[in-house]
Amino acid sequence: MKAIDINTTLVDGYLRLLDNLSPSNKLDLISKLTLSVKTDISEKKNSFYKAYGAWDSEQSADQLITDIRNSRTFNRHIEEL
Repeated sequence: MKAIDINTTLVDGYLRLLDNLSPSNKLDLISKLTLSVKTDISEKKNSFYKAYGAWDSEQSADQLITDIRNSRTFNRHIEEL
């Protein structure tokens, strides 16, 4: 069974379950679901923007590159057979 089929089955099951609710309860549920979706969208946008940021340093790019290259250590030992 594909994921689309499973999702459709779940949605259909929820709709059958919610058929017995009163119209006011259905409207309340719609508003809560809408709020939930809006919250999810805003959280995704915030997390997307938090993933990107600038390096905050007083050093120039050339100084950073030089520092990184100078901090490298090479400890390659060739063992004799």
